[in-house]
Amino acid sequence: MKYYMNPHCTDLLEFREDLRRICYIKRLFKKYKKSGVLKERLILNHLMVLYNMFESRAMTRMLFFSLTEYHHYLKPFLMFLSYWPTDIGKIDGKNVVDTNIPLDIYIVNTLRKI
Repeated sequence: MKYYMNPHCTDLLEFREDLRRICYIKRLFKKYKKSGVLKERLILNHLMVLYNMFESRAMTRMLFFSLTEYHHYLKPFLMFLSYWPTDIGKIDGKNVVDTNIPLDIYIVNTLRKI
């Protein structure tokens, strides 16, 4: 909460609504994994709102903690938005290395068309 930067936030409910966007992204990634339907603009919209509300380094770490099985989907989006860090650090006691996370080719090609 200390990295939350929304001056218009009036209560805890609004803060939780903003955090819920991470769950929405996870749901969209899960849908993409199951059906192959990618809603890239909606994912980008959620990510941009989150990065506007939180300090970028903290938001990246929160996304990595919350979306552990979808790092290969998240990486192209963060690279597209220039939020991909060169050093990610430790998550769940393991050092996360940038080069060990592959890129989803379909997502990369879709983002290149935007």
